[in-house]
Amino acid sequence: MLDPVGRVVLITGGSRGIGREVLRRLHGSGWMISAGIRSAGKLVAGPDLLLHRWDAEKEGSSEAWVAATMARFGRIDAVVNAAGINPMARLLDADETPHDAMWQVNVKAPMRVIRAAWPHLIESGEGRVVNLASLSGKRVANENLGYAMSKFAVVAMTQEVRRLGWEHGIRATAICPGFVQTEMTLHAKYPREAMSRPEDVAALVEMVLRLPNTATVGEIKVNCRFEALL
Repeated sequence: MLDPVGRVVLITGGSRGIGREVLRRLHGSGWMISAGIRSAGKLVAGPDLLLHRWDAEKEGSSEAWVAATMARFGRIDAVVNAAGINPMARLLDADETPHDAMWQVNVKAPMRVIRAAWPHLIESGEGRVVNLASLSGKRVANENLGYAMSKFAVVAMTQEVRRLGWEHGIRATAICPGFVQTEMTLHAKYPREAMSRPEDVAALVEMVLRLPNTATVGEIKVNCRFEALL
């Protein structure tokens, strides 16, 4: 297993939900954290925690964040893309605004972060990319087609990171949870007490970040209920 001490990870969505639990877990295990956030919330910066303004919808924001991270820590070893949104976007809805928003935030934003960090991940020799996808990126199970389409795209992007980065030591994993106890599922009909916990998903993120180049895991499906096809 890779030693996290001295390694630097970029995290999007670190102020809430799964991203916040990933930040907490990695921060407590030796990683140096650079969190790209809109608002710090209850997060407090420190010697090993950089909080930097990052706008998922603004071009150039990822490059500025990466530059600030390099100025502070001098290296980047991993990227965890946990930020995401899920407004309703049905197939037959005439208004495509929700579709456009999810494509921007759920797909293009993580792609821009990866692209900005790419040369530094190569330099690391053991670069890691973890994208929080979804079981909605493996099958369509409800009417929010726009969300599913965006998460299918995240899975595809993860596969391309693996393909393009393999010879450089870059390994990528798509983590695909079902219902998780976060703000995003507050209005879901499934019982919250039966949902996966964000801290358990964070434990999986930590595990794949520490796996060596010779033991990579491309995809993890995480479910809290039985589905025959998953």
